Amino acid sequence: MELKVLHTDGSETGEVVRLDDRVFGVEVSEHAMYLDVKAIMANKRQGTHKVKNRSEVRGGGKKPYRQKGTGHARQGSSRSPLTTGGGSIFGPQPRDYSLKVNKKIKRLARRSALTSKAQDGGIVVVEDFGFDQIKTGRMAGILKSLGLEGRKTLVLMPEYSETVCKSGRNIPVLNIVEAEKVSTYDILDSQTVLLQKTALKKLEETLG
Repeated sequence: MELKVLHTDGSETGEVVRLDDRVFGVEVSEHAMYLDVKAIMANKRQGTHKVKNRSEVRGGGKKPYRQKGTGHARQGSSRSPLTTGGGSIFGPQPRDYSLKVNKKIKRLARRSALTSKAQDGGIVVVEDFGFDQIKTGRMAGILKSLGLEGRKTLVLMPEYSETVCKSGRNIPVLNIVEAEKVSTYDILDSQTVLLQKTALKKLEETLG
């Protein structure tokens, strides 16, 4: 597949790049994408949820009331889950939700996600750009010129740029990531993948 390289103002540069079929032309594996995204989402969970069981709540040293003659069921402790202020039964406890996915599956998942985006026309290649200072308006202007205003867009850069990242962080629909660090979730969570020309080469080197 060939794509035209655009200027940041939306005009054509006259240059054409060919997408590597090893990255953008594979057989899409929905199962690989499912496994990778499931692991990514699970690994984000802190797992710090916690309730106190009957051994952890205060009180319970004294029998609440006498054994017989009250008309109530016998109680030996105020920490019982059956009483107000008692411990919880089978409540959530801290746990590790992390899942592991092997490298081949992760690589296949990212290739499948990029192939799916390419087939849907969701890949745009733009010339390399950078800012000398942090300006959200300039980033918003580039998106508008490229016809991406209001669309959930993933920008892939060849390397980290503080000015570019901070210029886009206040745009809710924009996500800026280094090409070699992009995840399957990042790709699938966007409507359009905006690739800087050099980032395309880096992405193909990483996944090719």
